[in-house]
Amino acid sequence: MTAETPAVEPEVRTKTTLLEEEGEVAADYLEELLDIADLDGDIDIDVDHGRAAVEVVADDQESLRHLVGRNGEVLDSLQELTRLAVQTKTGERSRLMLDVAGYRAERRAELTVIANETIERVKDSGEKVALDPMNAFERKVVHDVVTESGLVSESYGIEPQRYIEVGPAAAGEQ
Repeated sequence: MTAETPAVEPEVRTKTTLLEEEGEVAADYLEELLDIADLDGDIDIDVDHGRAAVEVVADDQESLRHLVGRNGEVLDSLQELTRLAVQTKTGERSRLMLDVAGYRAERRAELTVIANETIERVKDSGEKVALDPMNAFERKVVHDVVTESGLVSESYGIEPQRYIEVGPAAAGEQ
């Protein structure tokens, strides 16, 4: 063969493209789940803070509340199953965040208030303050708010009793 075949440009896949693909795989998985459970819901896909963010929404959000469970326990499990489905399909570990019926968005707002109140207590007293145990999502929200305030936070304990301690910034970090 003397004819040359044109060189094929490799497909450029950016981090955003990969995260969007991850969201699509997750959406397919969740749509099948909703069909099996005979639940109405739409899937919104986004990329947020370097993660695929997938949300299940419905006109009647209450109809999806049992997918959240008590204190988000069912949602946490559903998120892990969705991450496993994405990993199986893509071969890559997934860090996607799943929200159902606005539960995580609502919880993020509540945790921001708790974190800000704790920050004020630490600033007023100069002493460390320990918070009640939280899951990984909740701790991440609190750590982010505390870091933004200039104070420090650290997690202690073992799941499900892992908690955060918020303290003043170390000397020289202020």
